Amino acid sequence: MKKNIQILRKKFEKYKIDGYVVPKNDEYFTEYSKINRLQIISNFSGSAGLAIILKKKNYLFTDGRYTIQSQMESGKNFEIVNFEKLINCSLFKNVKLGIDPKILTYQQIKKYFLRYNKIKFIEENLIDQIKREKINDTLPFFWLDKKIVGESSNSKLNKLTSYLRKNKSDFIFISAPENVAWILNIRGHDSKFSPTTNARLLIDKKGRLDLFTNLKKIPETDNIFDYKIFVHEEKEIEKFLSKISNRTVWLDNQSCSIYYKKVFEKKNKILLKMDPVYLMKAVKNKTEIKNIKKSHLIDGIALTKFILWLKENFKKKKITEISAQNKLESFRKKHISYKYPSFNTISGSGPNSAIIHYVASLKTNRTLKRGDLYLVDSGGQYSFGTTDVTRTISLDNKSKFAKNVFTRVLKGHIAVATTNIDKDNIGKKIDKRARKFLNKSNLDYAHGTGHGVGFFLNVHEGPQSISKVNNIKIREGMVLSNEPGFYKKNHFGIRIENLVYVKKINKKLVFENLTMVPIEKDLINFELLNIQEKNYLFKYHLDIYSKISKYLNINEKKWLADFIQHF
Repeated sequence: MKKNIQILRKKFEKYKIDGYVVPKNDEYFTEYSKINRLQIISNFSGSAGLAIILKKKNYLFTDGRYTIQSQMESGKNFEIVNFEKLINCSLFKNVKLGIDPKILTYQQIKKYFLRYNKIKFIEENLIDQIKREKINDTLPFFWLDKKIVGESSNSKLNKLTSYLRKNKSDFIFISAPENVAWILNIRGHDSKFSPTTNARLLIDKKGRLDLFTNLKKIPETDNIFDYKIFVHEEKEIEKFLSKISNRTVWLDNQSCSIYYKKVFEKKNKILLKMDPVYLMKAVKNKTEIKNIKKSHLIDGIALTKFILWLKENFKKKKITEISAQNKLESFRKKHISYKYPSFNTISGSGPNSAIIHYVASLKTNRTLKRGDLYLVDSGGQYSFGTTDVTRTISLDNKSKFAKNVFTRVLKGHIAVATTNIDKDNIGKKIDKRARKFLNKSNLDYAHGTGHGVGFFLNVHEGPQSISKVNNIKIREGMVLSNEPGFYKKNHFGIRIENLVYVKKINKKLVFENLTMVPIEKDLINFELLNIQEKNYLFKYHLDIYSKISKYLNINEKKWLADFIQHF
């Protein structure tokens, strides 16, 4: 890492810059890109971050999820700073920052750098000059049947062109691969944990589609598309887009780079705001919900079997964080519909569980010990759904403090699950419910309470979320995570996460659980629960038993039945 920083600094004179900006994302703004320039320069492996390398000092900006991790991985060579200080960044002034215009948006540049500093666009990425990661970018994408997705591409396109006409736009440029995948009902292999394919899509208000991608990704099949589409080699995109003139073009302010904005704005009027596809795909249809439930049932069986296996074996044999997550993966792999993890599994015991987005490595791998809390946050990509679940498991932990904190986290989790959505209908209102019981003891957690989740797509999906700042209205069909927690540095971490979806019952909107995994009873102080909370836990676990018991062996079934009696 230090050597890479030195090599980068030597380039500053050539390009006449005082520093260089390295975001986590790639040219497609994907969360789990197979290219990780940020890690190359900073050693930071988290999913969100941005580095600025100056002539004599380096900064790494991250959020509360990575406070401990970023210090461990990058603290020797970087000053770790919270993302909030990146807004109108004044940690340094009057410097010229080199920027790759293909990996930053106009809004980011304006928001972060233009008040106190200058920028210079450098189209050849300087990190690629140091180390260019080789990836297979030619794997073909595949189609999802309407029986799985519940809506044809033509139907989606009709809705989208209607948005264009209402907003008086001639074109929309779909720059986010997950949105391209959703519109065309395709999935691919270009992201580490998400079934997206690197592609961009230009749609005009009459419904013409121009797809830009590596042509080797197009499957060799007669039934190539059931709609009118023109396919172009990705390298030709700038040449093609440059021919458009005197039109209004809608660009997504989150995933359209300043590079493409500049291509369009030379001859056209720009409408820069959120791509409407984000909200369209956030609201799942009945078929998607039915299939998501199926994936969670399969996932719940795997997790339930794993939890009992862990409880029965951690005293008998050596189980490490890595071997535990591998065992969990083996349970998931038993079902044919399982593809791969939906994100890096967080498998942390004892002090490692206090690192919010901890990823076990050979260097940090702990053996699970009696008295530990073990936190496992994992998910799967299934051929008809995406899962994400966290359970904190007691390995004969006797700490009253841990038990009381776990119960307060659980009370917040239940408060979210039982929200009156007609009253608290935006994320920031629901977030307060999750933190209420921890806050009474002056405790809190440094992450949001929930994020949107895709349908066999990104495990983190907007625009809805449950956080202190989110104002998006929660709608019927949305899927979100419910994951309050607490982390005591160098001691333990606690998180309880279910996925829920918004359902209408008797004209009222409610959350219904998708996750079918028992919650750790041995960490609950039942004296802190009221009757409604106890009833919720009983019904939740009874529902799990009724749905998954027939897939369990006699021993597993007995354990789950005994488990329920505690509620």
